[in-house]
Amino acid sequence: MVKVDKKKIRYLVLFAIIIAIEAVFCFTPLGSIPLGPLVATLAMIPVCITGVLLGVKGGTLIGFIAGLFSFIYWSFVSPGVMSLAFTPLYKFPFTDDIVFGGSLWTLVICFVPRILTGTVAALVYKAIAGKTEKNAVKITGAAVAGIAGSLVNTFGVLGGIALFLGNEFNAIAETVPAYGSLWGFILVTFLTNSIAEAVVSGVVTPAAVPIKRLISNKI
Repeated sequence: MVKVDKKKIRYLVLFAIIIAIEAVFCFTPLGSIPLGPLVATLAMIPVCITGVLLGVKGGTLIGFIAGLFSFIYWSFVSPGVMSLAFTPLYKFPFTDDIVFGGSLWTLVICFVPRILTGTVAALVYKAIAGKTEKNAVKITGAAVAGIAGSLVNTFGVLGGIALFLGNEFNAIAETVPAYGSLWGFILVTFLTNSIAEAVVSGVVTPAAVPIKRLISNKI
């Protein structure tokens, strides 16, 4: 008789559920929360929660999957100007003579920040709450992990755009009065969407604490 590894099965089931939630957040409107004039995306929350629940390995792997979903979304589901930052498959005709797009650095921007989101969230939670049984400390650790993970993604993406695609995005931003330049685009994005996303992540990620307690004796 083949021995069933129940621990591994539970882990895989939980992992599959998180992947399904990540897919919903990445590919449907359910992944966005309107906050007045702002919109906070939820795609990094399952990554942060996985870091809290399953540690560095699980959080990092879900981060990679989030990057893959992002690549698919911006390449095939809803290609647009922001696709320039996340896929080399999109080309943007800026003028009759100039076409932006095709840089392989977009793969770095698309994948690395997402991967590090799960890694950092797991490490932050472990550093704050890894050796305590106090519920308040665990909740605080999860909240900080959620904020830290979200900000890692934000700084990774915006930093990658500035470092690898600065000329392209500066040229595009100059045509938008609200931005005026690449740094205007980065500042506006950070002060609006990025802060909202970090706050939402910090509020929602602590939900992983009771879930972790529930499954702690099984995984």
